[in-house]
Amino acid sequence: MSQEQWNSKLGFIFAAAGSAIGLGAIWKFPYVAGTGGGGAFFLVFLLFTLLLGAPLLLGEFVIGRRTQSDAITAYQKIALNSYWGWIGKLGVITCFILLSFYSVVGGWIILYLFEAIRGGLNGLSQDQFGPLFGEMISEPITTLFAQFLFILLTILVVAKGVQKGIERASKIMMPALFILFLLLVIRSVSLEGASEGIKFFLYPDFSKLTSEVILLALGQAFFTLSLGVSAMVTYASYLPKTQNLPKSMFSIILMNLLIVLLAGLAIFPGVFSFGLEPDAGPVLIFAVLPAVFSQMQFGLLFFIAFLLLFLFAALTSAFSMIEIIVAAMTRKDRSKRKKATWIAGLSIFVVGIPSCLSYGLMSDVLVFNLTIFDLFDFAVSNVFIPLGALLISIFIPLKLSKSELMEEISLGSKKRKVFFLVWYYLLKYFTPLAIVLVFLDVLGLI
Repeated sequence: MSQEQWNSKLGFIFAAAGSAIGLGAIWKFPYVAGTGGGGAFFLVFLLFTLLLGAPLLLGEFVIGRRTQSDAITAYQKIALNSYWGWIGKLGVITCFILLSFYSVVGGWIILYLFEAIRGGLNGLSQDQFGPLFGEMISEPITTLFAQFLFILLTILVVAKGVQKGIERASKIMMPALFILFLLLVIRSVSLEGASEGIKFFLYPDFSKLTSEVILLALGQAFFTLSLGVSAMVTYASYLPKTQNLPKSMFSIILMNLLIVLLAGLAIFPGVFSFGLEPDAGPVLIFAVLPAVFSQMQFGLLFFIAFLLLFLFAALTSAFSMIEIIVAAMTRKDRSKRKKATWIAGLSIFVVGIPSCLSYGLMSDVLVFNLTIFDLFDFAVSNVFIPLGALLISIFIPLKLSKSELMEEISLGSKKRKVFFLVWYYLLKYFTPLAIVLVFLDVLGLI
């Protein structure tokens, strides 16, 4: 069975952007920006995205399209008989763990969406949403069912394949996400007192910058672009040689930054307008935001719209996470795609059960003083993803010559030597050095 390909350039860009624009941009970015001081965090995140994320994104595209292979095989093809294939294996393992707790949050979205539609959020006061959310996620049966439902939706789309499943779904979900977000931003920034939230989000207060905030921004830059796990290697393996890789990279970076900007402008003005705290952490979206919407005219409709786009974004990211696993499982026999998708999805659900129960039955189970959910989140965001990004940035210039890289990047586009050299030296020197320095700083070694 031959390698499947994207049906159109736009389909690939929407799918890749959907992979990047998920819970990382809508759920995680607002709360890490809130706890990281707002504007200063956003500025560092922006710099990391442009100077580290963009070069690495293009690098993963190069590996994927050049080899036309899954993440594990791609590195083995370039570096024969070596240990470099472990980069792909690390990516597969990371995506497996990531989706196991990511699906828990996906389940929370489904629960809240159901609760909002049935009217369970009507008439609640501002200080009742937090306890309601805590009560909801501590209920084991409903949260496990919701997590399973999220995984099931992911399986049903990915099992259909790249064109009929992932690409078709992304073409519907991504435009809908942008339209809904624009409506929310217009409503949020028009609230009385919204200017304080805009100032908090866009005006950098450098006194809030710490090594921990910088590491958070680094991890967030990679997390929101689905980098360091070779997901983009897998997606790019379905590209024809005529695809303009630099143009695709710029399109995805722009879409990602736009959604992050819209997320901040949709959330922080409302938070400040109603006198709430921006540093509420992971519950910002679920406990604080409903309180904001409840005090708006037609607030319930806006909140349901927000939850829908939130679900769209979560699913498009989940597609890419399970796809890298399925591609690796079916590299020798692609006819077994459906079976592999079901096996991967159900296995992820089982592994995610402890994370799902971390706020209920297993809330007392702590490792390094962290719940299972928080432990997985910390390990993936602050260790596995930056480590994968570091290894990929070392691998590309080490195992592929300048001429080979120039040839691959120029396929489907004009040769731009200055652009190529800037990209090459950023990837070869700046990206690995920045990652190592941030790690050393956090460990207190510099």
